[in-house]
Amino acid sequence: MKIRYFTHSLLSCWNHGNAHFLRGVLRELAALGHDVLALEPQGNWSLSNLLADHGEAGLSAFHAAYPELKTFSYGPDSEPEALIDGAEVVIVHEWNDPTLVAALGGLRARGATFTLLFHDTHHRAVSDPQAIRAFDLSAYDGVLAFGETLSEVYRRWGWGDRVWTWHEAADLKHFHPPQVEKDRQGVVWIGNWGDGERTAELEDFLFRPASQANLPLDIYGVRYPDEALATLKRYGVDYHGWAANARAPAIFAQHLATVHVPRRYYTQLLPGIPTIRVFEALACGIPLLSAPWEDSEHLFRPGQDFLFASDGKEMADHLRAVASDPDLRASLIRSGLETIRSRHSCAHRAEQLLGIIASLDAFATPISLARNVA
Repeated sequence: MKIRYFTHSLLSCWNHGNAHFLRGVLRELAALGHDVLALEPQGNWSLSNLLADHGEAGLSAFHAAYPELKTFSYGPDSEPEALIDGAEVVIVHEWNDPTLVAALGGLRARGATFTLLFHDTHHRAVSDPQAIRAFDLSAYDGVLAFGETLSEVYRRWGWGDRVWTWHEAADLKHFHPPQVEKDRQGVVWIGNWGDGERTAELEDFLFRPASQANLPLDIYGVRYPDEALATLKRYGVDYHGWAANARAPAIFAQHLATVHVPRRYYTQLLPGIPTIRVFEALACGIPLLSAPWEDSEHLFRPGQDFLFASDGKEMADHLRAVASDPDLRASLIRSGLETIRSRHSCAHRAEQLLGIIASLDAFATPISLARNVA
């Protein structure tokens, strides 16, 4: 099949987590023989920031890790029909311009026979619903939502059985344990500061516990304001700035453990949705500890695949235990890898997507919906 995916960016993962999953799943689809192309707008926010900070060298890790991926950058005057170029399947990520979303829907409404899907991997449906309601999805065949609680939002908006829960996953071709184990030291966290969505949680479940456990803490990420940098300095954290996601396996391989600190929206308004870092960390064979969140879909085996901490004290205790007990580390690594490899790879998600596409009749009249009526 000829598959076209409209993304904010494939090239850049600068504060753009969807690029992680997209790279892996498109690679799997291409490996199955499909004609796959990602389309991204010229001058998009993520790529512009990456190039401003690191220049063209900032793209070297992506090109080295994903040489088989194809991307095309289109301008504001590009015609959607030309961009699609006879595609049989078109998927549009929610971080696109509403005008583009509507134009692609218009092609479908006027009788084009490609399957048209909307892909939502963010919390805006609950944190900023007007931003999602700005999209005209009336001619779309369905919605891919990255968690069941988000799928439920779309069902309330009238999508019924035309919304599918399509979780993120790890690209096992790139995210795997190191071939040769070397000395590991301390704790690592790879993540962005994030608009105050988890400021207190980071201090309670990461900075303070690592300090109390007397373990060095390395942090990689972007958009850390001055007050965040001051907090890191106060706790003795080593801040390294942005790291290409393709470098994450090598970074994980240097450390004893990592920590998952979910944003507040994913613990309160959209419970049950982990970030892709959970999948990637477990795939890399690093022990994972987590601040509280509700695994309502039973994606993992808490206590086996990773350890939950109910508060900062328990997190510090877990960190001490992981640092001092090689058998505990080995057990967590073994269990986490088993779950990822059996259920949560990008190959699994590619097969699921193909099943969803096969279940849709691309020649049927698109479902009739109001414009995202809540």
